[in-house]
Amino acid sequence: MRMAKRIDELPPYLFVGISKKIAEKQAKGEDVINLAVGDPDIPTPRHIIERLCQAAQDPANHRYPESEGLPDFRRAIAEWYEKRFEVTLDPDQEVLPLIGAKEGIGHIALCFIDPGDIALVPDPAYPVFSIGTMFAGGSSYYMPLTEENDFLPDLDRIPQDIARKAKMLWLNYPNNPTAAVAELDFFDRVVAFAQKHDLAVCHDGPYTEVAFDGYRPPSFMQTPGAKDVGVEFHSLSKSYNMTGWRVGMVVGNARAIDALRRVKSNLDSGIPQAIQHAAIEALRGPQDCIEDHNTLYQRRRDLLLKTLSQMGLKAKPPRAGLYIWARIPAGYTSLDFATTLLEEAGVVVIPGTGYGKYGEGYIRISLTVPDDRLEEAVARLSRWHASKGDKGS
Repeated sequence: MRMAKRIDELPPYLFVGISKKIAEKQAKGEDVINLAVGDPDIPTPRHIIERLCQAAQDPANHRYPESEGLPDFRRAIAEWYEKRFEVTLDPDQEVLPLIGAKEGIGHIALCFIDPGDIALVPDPAYPVFSIGTMFAGGSSYYMPLTEENDFLPDLDRIPQDIARKAKMLWLNYPNNPTAAVAELDFFDRVVAFAQKHDLAVCHDGPYTEVAFDGYRPPSFMQTPGAKDVGVEFHSLSKSYNMTGWRVGMVVGNARAIDALRRVKSNLDSGIPQAIQHAAIEALRGPQDCIEDHNTLYQRRRDLLLKTLSQMGLKAKPPRAGLYIWARIPAGYTSLDFATTLLEEAGVVVIPGTGYGKYGEGYIRISLTVPDDRLEEAVARLSRWHASKGDKGS
């Protein structure tokens, strides 16, 4: 058989390689602590599960759902955006449920990118931004996210010929992997840039509800003109510990929403309706679980930051998100350092280069590990550093 060329160009998904290395260690009987994957270890709140179980008993929810989702789910999403961000959305024209935000992110390039077109993609970034572009036949122009610029893309440094040719601009704040945040003044500049160059802005915002020290991340949709130029992806995965249920949404520009709805109607049959009912309960039900989860993550953040500092790793305390983006000690590449921690300490972190070439010099560490395992990881890292003496810092 002859495979498509895109398969030859497709790199293995980042976490596949990490999982393989973990499995190899575990097969040898070694205990490995995984600080790599951002999958909340906290269970989905009980009231959401109870609604799911109740809905699963209704035969109406055993049949094919619709790609556009239940009308009441779309209304619940619009209500949540109004309450959380004071953003008004038409639930029929400006809201589309997704089988997890990743699904929509992977498909939306099909709405804008023709073969040979360009998407502006951050580096480092969530790999699906560029992979979706590649699937659509386009190419990515990478915008460096640097510590000197607070991990925000410098839009003024994008060459004019690239900006004129580009059709999409990807953003993600609070950011994965750097944990950076963006404020509304930056989003104002993004809207102006998009209007000038006729760009579709796609903002990935699933971490707005995971925040610390009283910080409340904004939505791109709060920016005047945002709905004229783009959309925002969001998810219940991180907010309500629902990664396994695969439920998210995209909101914003009605033409873009309609285009993605048309793509999806030809590729999927929508979210199982029992899960949609659980999602409605999440959005409309008690919200105190979010503060409880954030208190836990903040405690873990502070514990890790203390140990990383002792090891000679520099990391700015994140104000939001599930990750710490730490600059590694001199004398290592990101891959070398991550490999060393796995081999010598039994702790898994992600090398920054897994997210792009501008991730070199950093590692990403996740906060989604049970407290006892995190404390053990911290102890292992401390012992490893002590065994290295000056060489480890």
